[in-house]
Amino acid sequence: MNVTLITDIARSLLMARWKQTLVAAIGVTFSITMFIALLGFMTGLNQLLDGLVLNRTPHIRLYNEIKPNELQPVNQHKDFASSYNFIQSVKAGNSRQELYNSLAILTALGKDDRVLGYAPKITSPVFFNAGTNDITGVINGIDVVNEISLFHFKDYVTTGSAIDIDRISNSIILGKGMAEKLLANLGDVVQLTTAGGERFSLKVVGYYQSGVADFDKVQSFASVKTVQKVMGQPGNYITDIQVKLKDMNKAPAIAKEYSRLFQSEAQDIQTANAQYETGSFIRTLISYAVGITLLIVAGFGIYNILNMMIYEKMDSIAILKATGFSGKDVKRIFLMIAMSIGFLGGLAGLLFGYVLSLIIDQVPFTTSALPTVTTYPVNYSPVFYLIGASFSLITTYFAGWFPARKASKIDPVIIIRGK
Repeated sequence: MNVTLITDIARSLLMARWKQTLVAAIGVTFSITMFIALLGFMTGLNQLLDGLVLNRTPHIRLYNEIKPNELQPVNQHKDFASSYNFIQSVKAGNSRQELYNSLAILTALGKDDRVLGYAPKITSPVFFNAGTNDITGVINGIDVVNEISLFHFKDYVTTGSAIDIDRISNSIILGKGMAEKLLANLGDVVQLTTAGGERFSLKVVGYYQSGVADFDKVQSFASVKTVQKVMGQPGNYITDIQVKLKDMNKAPAIAKEYSRLFQSEAQDIQTANAQYETGSFIRTLISYAVGITLLIVAGFGIYNILNMMIYEKMDSIAILKATGFSGKDVKRIFLMIAMSIGFLGGLAGLLFGYVLSLIIDQVPFTTSALPTVTTYPVNYSPVFYLIGASFSLITTYFAGWFPARKASKIDPVIIIRGK
């Protein structure tokens, strides 16, 4: 087999029908371009939507849920131990909302190699005083340094600085919706009343905007120490501990372990946000399905063009076989034609796909619900380019294999006799 000669013949056949070749290459280029741009945009959008919730959600949340005691006195009485006891209107016991022995829990988490980081938190309902009206809200006491590093808290503080609630005594960051209700500007002092009836004044140092309007209408943030002071609680009072793991997939198993070890409720991220993972998976699946369909359609175009080329080049194929070229040589020629179209079209498609992704990434996207997002999100993962290149070569190979196989079986005697 003379590789150079076969290559020259394949190039001659390609150039002889260069318009058809160009159409086939453009089909592959368009398919790869749209595949790259579509997947990059869709997965970028998925990351944005999931980030609205998942970035702020701990992998494991430790808390103490107030609920009725499962061991009621009647069940512990020996006369009713073997009976089915139906109890109505059971009230919660003396359980507290705070985590028991929180300092020991934090110490244990710090020694766990599976833990990436943790952030203590206090959540309490309050009433914000707006003249004669009381507006229901929630104040969150946070460790702002850990919240910034683990849960991207700073990204959602649209006005002011997130770290100010740690630097400035008796300060608060209001949800954007809550600030609008209170007509509170930066530097203003707002008054709130706790569930226990205590009134406290806090200085507004920033606005928080998550992108979820209902959330921003009730939420506010202050330092853990400030909220402990507002609630009149000691320095070890904590209602939640948010844990980020090195491997999020281990969260369900570790949550069960922590629940037994710390005698508290432990909620994993998979349980808390199952609907978001499902939606993200379906959107990504649709993107891949559309992209692969485009590649397959381009493959049929190459198949049709090569089939037409075989019918038009019957005489040339007959002469090649009559002058000593074997059926395998003829097959290699047409496979080389198909792979050349796939390679050149795919290479151009990867380039144009990247350029189109850059263009999409620069298109302005402004909405009051997402103040930190200024352009459409795009994911530039190298995996997409690897998949696109692989599929362009695989699709064109199979598109050329069948016509090449047909060309290799042509009997030159029949063709020449017919002439």
